[in-house]
Amino acid sequence: MSALRVVPAYRHGRERLYVCRPDGSNVAWYDREAGRVNLLGEDSGAEVLNALKPFLTGPVTVGPPPVPTPAELARLTLHPDDDLAPNRPGEALLVALDRDPGPARRLRPDPRRRALAAEETVGAALDELEGAGWHTLHSVTLPGGDRIHHLLLGPGGLYAVHALYARKARVLVADPMVTVGRREAEPLLRRLRAAADRASHALTAEVRPVLALADPADVTVTVRPRTVRILKDTELAGLARLGGVLKPADVEALHGMARDRNTWGRV
Repeated sequence: MSALRVVPAYRHGRERLYVCRPDGSNVAWYDREAGRVNLLGEDSGAEVLNALKPFLTGPVTVGPPPVPTPAELARLTLHPDDDLAPNRPGEALLVALDRDPGPARRLRPDPRRRALAAEETVGAALDELEGAGWHTLHSVTLPGGDRIHHLLLGPGGLYAVHALYARKARVLVADPMVTVGRREAEPLLRRLRAAADRASHALTAEVRPVLALADPADVTVTVRPRTVRILKDTELAGLARLGGVLKPADVEALHGMARDRNTWGRV
């Protein structure tokens, strides 16, 4: 075997390096995050490692691809249009801004861009939990136009996370009202609970609401809100310490269900 080529690609948000023959057929792939080289033929190990040598970043495990779990098999059957996993933080806003960017000059900043900044900040913080057994789905659209900004699933349970732009502003939380700076108060916590309840119905599992404040100057909570966690974006990493609610197999099964767009059509 000779002239093997290494071709980078992305699957489900993770980089893979495929090792290909001159005719384009795959011999192996290298999952850098997992530190594993998956061989599709037992007699190609030495040649594959030689081709990958410039790309290896540390010790690797070499062997045949692992047998997929039932949850992984279920995900593989999803049509790409129905798979929510590739969604970026603020996916719906990115699409809306691409279709209608608005006037180049305006007296006030476009509120969609502030909302997008909040979702991107919160989404990036949640994505950091991925290696600790957690998964995050972004921009989950519900019937009627409502949306769950981020759905977090992991050992500590399921959370519907709403990102709120609060850059350098004072935030007052008086359940169910939330006031950011000089903006008008709104019953945001009531809407968060309703969205979490809809997610619980769709997934047949408890989903807890979280209000994630992006870069606030100060947060005042008059009375601890019923069922809703109030966190700054810098505090979201603390969710990784929660556990004892779901087993890994349950997390994977719920993640497989949640990433299917059709799951949300019945709520």
